[in-house]
Amino acid sequence: MFLWVAKHSMTGVWANAPIILKPQFDQRQCRMKIDASMLVSNPVDAIEQGRELEAAGFDGIYTFEGPHDPFLPLAMAAQGTERAELITAIAVAFSRNPMTLANLGYDMNLLSNGRFILGLGTQIRPHIEKRFSMTWSKPASRMREMVQAIRAIWDCWEGNSKLDFRGEFYTHTIMNQNFNPGPHPFGPPKIYLAGFGEKMVQVCGEVGDGFLVHPLNTRKFLLEYSLPALQKGLDLAGRSRDSYDVSVQCLTAIGETEEQLQQSKAMVRHMIGFYGSTPAYRPALDAEGLGDLQPELNRLSKEGDWAAMSALVTDDVLETIAICGTADEVARKLLDRYGDIAQRISPVGYTADKEVAKSMAVALRKLLY
Repeated sequence: MFLWVAKHSMTGVWANAPIILKPQFDQRQCRMKIDASMLVSNPVDAIEQGRELEAAGFDGIYTFEGPHDPFLPLAMAAQGTERAELITAIAVAFSRNPMTLANLGYDMNLLSNGRFILGLGTQIRPHIEKRFSMTWSKPASRMREMVQAIRAIWDCWEGNSKLDFRGEFYTHTIMNQNFNPGPHPFGPPKIYLAGFGEKMVQVCGEVGDGFLVHPLNTRKFLLEYSLPALQKGLDLAGRSRDSYDVSVQCLTAIGETEEQLQQSKAMVRHMIGFYGSTPAYRPALDAEGLGDLQPELNRLSKEGDWAAMSALVTDDVLETIAICGTADEVARKLLDRYGDIAQRISPVGYTADKEVAKSMAVALRKLLY
């Protein structure tokens, strides 16, 4: 597990510093890989953070497209690590084009000696149009074609074909020797795709090598909604789930005292309220009979009333979506919820006090040893 030490603000802003914990699960008994999130204020800091996370035993280190570009910290982390996989989870696909992503993914896999995974997501329409000033249309179809275009570019660079990709959204037909990097020893990286709606999750199964599960999830939602759509995509592509990765993030509230637990729960309530306010994420709430929360959370988010949003996340809602308890309890609950679903897991925890986080780290290490 990896815990963020977060100075929490009800405006939704965090200042983060990592506490390094060893993974919860014995890899000899469970094929599940344990990943850690890395968020740095300066990409150069990722060299040391990556080294510490790898030394702690994590299988993967991931970044997301938040305040900073997700690729640069991983490029730095590659310099300080030897074993851990490096994952963008996620990089926003529609703020870029297939050629740009093909270059980034190909070079990152070379830089990391074959340890990079290109994780892509769509974001939502307002961000694509108003934050990135890019085109939003037919997101599932566009994502499918983007991945197909990236793979066509890589296939050309590997010397297997001439570049002649012509699609509805993207066209790539020029690739002379001045722009072709040629094959390298590690080849193209895997592509993981994030999805929430049925069509997008199906695309994840059709063209991705892995499915990045959003933190707003429950076991019921995954089993009844996400995984059937994923399987449909795999079936359409004639692929097996045996060679496919499901990577789950899970919101967790951890505390060894009631005070610690309540502080952590307050932050997780905020995150549930934040995620739940987005209309696209309503299906996860609907699966648990909580769909009526979404319009009210959305209204309050537009008013900037974060406290009221958190208040709507009752104890029942919190326990349904997040995993709460002591370190020992959280570890057992994680395996109970995801042990037969996920190939990778990243528990996402919050605490307002760095010293509290350290005490949690001690408790988790005791659990491991």
